[in-house]
Amino acid sequence: MKMQTKAKLRHLRVAPRKVRLLIDIIRGKKVEDALAQLKYSQKNAAKNLEKLLKSAIANADHNHKMKSETLIVKEAYVDGGPILYRWMPRAFGRASKIRKRTSHITLVLEGEAEDKDNVTKVAVKKENKKPKKKTKNKKNEK
Repeated sequence: MKMQTKAKLRHLRVAPRKVRLLIDIIRGKKVEDALAQLKYSQKNAAKNLEKLLKSAIANADHNHKMKSETLIVKEAYVDGGPILYRWMPRAFGRASKIRKRTSHITLVLEGEAEDKDNVTKVAVKKENKKPKKKTKNKKNEK
C-alpha cells in the first residue's frame, strides 16, 4: 500500500534561491541517491537538507511503518520565510537595506507500507489506552 510522509524545516537562515538548487537535484530520486547527492555537495545548505531528509525517513519508518528501501522524494519545495532587515551606512549619510532571507523547506516521501494490518494495530492500541485517573486534592474536599 502506497503511503506518504512529510517533514518540514522552517526558518533556515539560507536564502530560498540557494536551497532550490539542491532541492531540484533530489526531487524525484530514491532516498539513498538523494542522501548521496547531498553528502558530497559543496553547498552550505546541504547539511541541513540532509538532516531534514534523514528526519523524513525516520518519520516514515516510525510513524507509518514504511520500508526505507522503497522511499522516493515525491515532492520537495522551498518557500520564503521571514526576512531580517539590517542597515548599512552609505555615502552622504544615507543608509541602505540588507535583506537576510530565510527558508521554509517541505519534503514529502512516498513508499510502500509493510502491511495494512500492522499499521491499523498500532493505531488501535493508541486509541484503547485509558486515561489516568485524577486524584483529588485534600484542599478541594473541604
